[in-house]
Amino acid sequence: MNSKPLITVVVPSYNQGRFLECNLESIFAQDIPVEVFVIDGGSDDCSLEIIKKYEHKLAGWRSHPDNGQSAAINEGVKLGTAPYVCWLNSDDFFYPNGLKALLLKLEAAPLSPFAYGRCWTTDSLGRQLAKYLTLPFIPYLFANYCFICQPGTLIRRSSWEQNEGLNEQLQMAMDYDLWWRLFKSSGKPIYIDHIVAATRTHNDAKTLNNIDVHYLESKKLVRRYWGRLPLKWYLSLPLMKIIRRIEKISYRKN
Repeated sequence: MNSKPLITVVVPSYNQGRFLECNLESIFAQDIPVEVFVIDGGSDDCSLEIIKKYEHKLAGWRSHPDNGQSAAINEGVKLGTAPYVCWLNSDDFFYPNGLKALLLKLEAAPLSPFAYGRCWTTDSLGRQLAKYLTLPFIPYLFANYCFICQPGTLIRRSSWEQNEGLNEQLQMAMDYDLWWRLFKSSGKPIYIDHIVAATRTHNDAKTLNNIDVHYLESKKLVRRYWGRLPLKWYLSLPLMKIIRRIEKISYRKN
């Protein structure tokens, strides 16, 4: 784009080539100037073909083994210069004008560290399954449930840099950790009651296959940032596992 980019979008990618083109198309369809960096972990599927197809639109890309998703995202954000940043996992996508809606909301609230909107959970074909439960930011509720859906977020670069980006030691709950740190250091985020993005769930989805790790990391974060563990955390893991088993069976049928 000829205009100076307003948003740095990082796409961490690893063997999700079947979703990557949809992901990139959804970013470039946004009616705002963006700079996009694809940080690929050395995919051996069709990902490189897709990346090279869009190379003329990308601000940069690389493909080699790395230190994981958080490190890849931090790397990509550092390559950019735009005043706002976000990442979009290679199997997720934006809805038309979703990123623009987040940008307008965050520009109008200069004291807020980030903005977030509503999202759909979709299947591997992008068919809408259910709306992700999002709520206006209330710390007590956030200690019980992460109601911020990561694909539907936009962060002020100054706040990102102040908090040194993602914690690369975390495997699953790095976004939950970041939201807590941004809130603690810079105040409440802005909530936009508008569908902006989709998180795709499928048999290869990282979250779906790492429930125990995600749960344990999240519990530690709640204790760290909230000071105690609400009752919900003692009851939810068995239910989550049952739900995930049902989801996996459903995805195999599809």
